Amino acid sequence: MKPGDLDPALHGARRARLAQAMQEGVAVIPTAPERIRNRDTHYPYRYDSHFYYLTGFAEPEAALVIVAGARPRSLLFCREKNEERETWDGFRFGPQGARERFGFDEAHPIAELDARLAELLGDQPVLHFPLGADPAWDARAMGWLNAVRALARTGVAAPARVQDVRALIDDMRLVKDSRELGIMRRAAAISAAAHVRAIRAARAGRFEFELEAELLHEFRRNGAQFPAYWPIVAAGANACVLHYVANDGVLREGDLVLIDAGCELAGYASDITRTFPVGERFSGAQREVYEIVLAAQAAAMAKVRAGAAWNEPHDAAVRVLAQGMLDLKLLGGGLEEALEKETYKRFYMHRTGHWLGLDVHDAGDYKRAGKWRALAPGMVLTVEPGLYIRAAEDVPERLRGIGVRIEDDVLVTDGACEVITRETPKSIAEIEALRRDAPGDAR
Repeated sequence: MKPGDLDPALHGARRARLAQAMQEGVAVIPTAPERIRNRDTHYPYRYDSHFYYLTGFAEPEAALVIVAGARPRSLLFCREKNEERETWDGFRFGPQGARERFGFDEAHPIAELDARLAELLGDQPVLHFPLGADPAWDARAMGWLNAVRALARTGVAAPARVQDVRALIDDMRLVKDSRELGIMRRAAAISAAAHVRAIRAARAGRFEFELEAELLHEFRRNGAQFPAYWPIVAAGANACVLHYVANDGVLREGDLVLIDAGCELAGYASDITRTFPVGERFSGAQREVYEIVLAAQAAAMAKVRAGAAWNEPHDAAVRVLAQGMLDLKLLGGGLEEALEKETYKRFYMHRTGHWLGLDVHDAGDYKRAGKWRALAPGMVLTVEPGLYIRAAEDVPERLRGIGVRIEDDVLVTDGACEVITRETPKSIAEIEALRRDAPGDAR
């Protein structure tokens, strides 16, 4: 699957839904700009997720315009065909090709965007725009509005309101359709295979970046375009650093390794974390911590079903983790005290999950009018409890430097959730079997 493989009719239907949700006015959704890495070298291009969700169009220098009302229409503004630039940079659809391939009502050169918007916004009540996402685009939007305001003496009125269009698109993206779920299941399967490959490749004396290389190899050879985020490969005490990405430490016998990694396929992210021993078996202390985190994940997953509030899985996981911390003598007092005073946050400081989709931390509010959002079929989220026991004088010595996180991607259904990353080994027995069966040297 590559960007652009989705059915244009599907994207057209999404644009129609957005026009209906807008009710009136004009929406402008630009794609992401190209980013300079250094001098004249660019980072690999990644389109804006909102723009891609509505268009399927993966080229830079483009913007989508949707006109709502009795006769809604969608217009794409993109780069013109340019044989010389295509020789250097590759194929461009151009306005005519893009209109035919992606099903827009109109398509025009991106250079015409400002002038045409000054016309399109005349006598419209509202401009729907991603306010604050990019200062340069904010300035352009003010330019469009001022151009229309300058026509006031001719009887043309400018939009009286500017509304952030992202809230409407966020709600659309939150519930995945069958095509999206198919891509996400495939991304999960690729990532699961990558984790298995990395777990089997772990050896004392190897570097974290060697396991990182195993992950990236498996992603790319199975058609994934990018990692969904830079992989975390954290051995020993590095696992207690939540966003560790240096990946330059050495694996040592007796350590645990925490890998948090997922691929991006056709724009959609997967997100898996597994923790495993460098040797063939977990030590006694490592096993105790791991079993607590695994039980917390199971408790959270039991709460992931349609109608449950967003916070219910987190609250279930925290209760198990806090009791585990008490059992390990990491905390004093009782369970209710630990929950009320949040003393557990010393060793578990993050939420238990997040939305997943075109972004690894995907679009969608978690609260509405001060209340946690109710889960609904088609929503996809992660469930990722952990324990991070940094070395300190008041921490039992046998637990110091142990970091464990277990993360899966789950689909909300009317019944029990579907774990789309279930192919990734997770139980102690499965992981130890995988470690025992690993080849002596996978180089």
